[in-house]
Amino acid sequence: MPVVSQGGAPGLVVEAKSLFKRYGASLAMDGIDLQVHPGEIYGLIGPDGAGKSSLLKSVAGVLAHDAGDLRVFGCLLDSERACEQVKDRIGLMPQGLGQNLYGDLSVEENIDYFGGLRLLTDEQLSSRKEALLRSTRLERFRDRPMKNLSGGMKQKLGLVCTLIHEPKLVILDEPTTGVDPVSRREFWSILARLLKEKGITALVSTAYMDEASRFHRVSLMHAGKILASGDPEQIKTMASGCIVSTVCQDTAQQVEAVRRLSAQFPQMEVLGQELRIFVDAADSVEATAHVQQCLQGLALSATEVLEPELEDVFIALLRQRKLSNGASDGAHPENTSAASNDSALHRHADNGPAIEAENLSRTFGEFKAVDQVSFSVPQGEIFGLLGANGAGKSTVIKMLTGILSQTDGKGRVAGADMRTAGRQIRERIGYMSQAFSLYLDLTVLENIRLYAGIYGLTRKQTAERIDWILDMAGLRPFGKALAASLPMGLRQRLALGCALIHRPQVLFLDEPTSGVDPLGRRAFWEVLFRLSREENVTILVTTHYMSEAEHCDHIALMYAGRVVADASPDQLKLNVAQEAGNLYELHVVQAAQAPQVVERLQGAGFGSAALFGARVHVLLPDPEQELPRVHAALQDLEIQKILPKRLSMEDVFVHIVTKLEAADAKARGEQA
Repeated sequence: MPVVSQGGAPGLVVEAKSLFKRYGASLAMDGIDLQVHPGEIYGLIGPDGAGKSSLLKSVAGVLAHDAGDLRVFGCLLDSERACEQVKDRIGLMPQGLGQNLYGDLSVEENIDYFGGLRLLTDEQLSSRKEALLRSTRLERFRDRPMKNLSGGMKQKLGLVCTLIHEPKLVILDEPTTGVDPVSRREFWSILARLLKEKGITALVSTAYMDEASRFHRVSLMHAGKILASGDPEQIKTMASGCIVSTVCQDTAQQVEAVRRLSAQFPQMEVLGQELRIFVDAADSVEATAHVQQCLQGLALSATEVLEPELEDVFIALLRQRKLSNGASDGAHPENTSAASNDSALHRHADNGPAIEAENLSRTFGEFKAVDQVSFSVPQGEIFGLLGANGAGKSTVIKMLTGILSQTDGKGRVAGADMRTAGRQIRERIGYMSQAFSLYLDLTVLENIRLYAGIYGLTRKQTAERIDWILDMAGLRPFGKALAASLPMGLRQRLALGCALIHRPQVLFLDEPTSGVDPLGRRAFWEVLFRLSREENVTILVTTHYMSEAEHCDHIALMYAGRVVADASPDQLKLNVAQEAGNLYELHVVQAAQAPQVVERLQGAGFGSAALFGARVHVLLPDPEQELPRVHAALQDLEIQKILPKRLSMEDVFVHIVTKLEAADAKARGEQA
């Protein structure tokens, strides 16, 4: 059905004017203005409580707004009857892995059920189902129960069920949260292809700032308002300033460098040995000089000026427009040290490796979840354990913490074998699980006191640690608030505080920031850095956010229960560059041609070509010889420029895992 207009701007799929929505005293939408054009992927990005989900539900016709005008396909949504008129042209995929699916039904049964709900004929359902199963590579799994699918496969099935009636507008609420990078990249590739083939428009929210590059236009949201709108490249120019990157390889000097920089620059982050500083209102020369002057006397290397990423711009806009009000909104806790005033008394000593895994294995019946995993983590290091859904990361953590016994091999933590470790060694370990860490029906203070009692802290120790946690997590204004009422970012920092209440020597964090917005994640990692560098706490962390992997000193990448790569982030990038080539980014003049660019490049033998909105990424082993081939393959398409780009940890992850998946597929005699 074509887009029709009954008022408002002609041809728009979505048009919102001065949209308001209030929940009690909270203003979820505060004068939202938005226009979504046919055929585009429009992204909504912002922290928890920004109003993204409320806006999506309003557009979907399942939530009534309080004031303002909202038109979808030209129809004014001012009543339930009006909403019903557009729902057959809308597909809604709610937030959460498989939330719109039924766990006990198979892949095919779920699709059939949604086809029936949409009153499709048998012929329509059969043809669309087979096409979508092929597009998402779910054909082999049509008989598998949904509850037994990986996170990425659940989301692909959710997308199939959302698209089965061929809607003209698909609404996706954080569709890739909790999904590994390979599955995320595949999800967006599938979505872009299907939207182009069917002429579908998409309105999407996401917690991953790096995904914004895949959207044609985006709106940055905060506290119910739209902070900025435009294509990602336009938005990157809206904050005045630039990024200065420098490397400080000495740990003690890095701590001093962070102390100095924090006093002068309100926006900076530590990525392993690299320091990234946003310098307000300065050109590259002035910014570099300012940073070098601040760090005078310290040993630095590889200082350079970088283009700000969208996350950098978002945070800078919040600061520069004075929309962030500190810890009260969960975005920025006070910039206090993770260590208390007497931190020197509690710095953990270096007594050999803090964590050791030696041929660690675990089987469940015939299934080998962990297969001879070995690695070693020195005291005070931030160690990242990465892998796709089902790779075995959580099982490794459960064995190292003594929650799960190993089938074979050894695991030692803080010098003790976890098979025989008693209560004393367990008191040296902090654990923040993926699924459960807090009692949501208790207040912030009640949760902290509960954990203090579990670890046997005295009344004096409890009072000291409560003060420390409230300051560290930016929770002082929320002591009497229920944990369930906190934004996800604050809730996770409370969970971290509870895991640290007994000052453990080793801290295990299993996907601690899944579902946390970009501001909350950055604040969370500031705390982890200080714990590692100032208190010498060893941290083992799993994550699906590849930007977070950059924070780690060392990384082990798992695949199918095995460790397949083990090195620092910089070394992993170097290894991939030597094996697969340097990364290049193609700027496509017309965004609609970007999918065709990918197809042309892949057809010309560049298998690594991947779509990122109006840009395309490709790895070139020999740029001097292969760039002419790239130009030849795209000679009739408009390419604005082709530039070299830094490899990211997502590029590393995708390259390694995709290569292993292809090898497995070949071994099974399948088409990779």
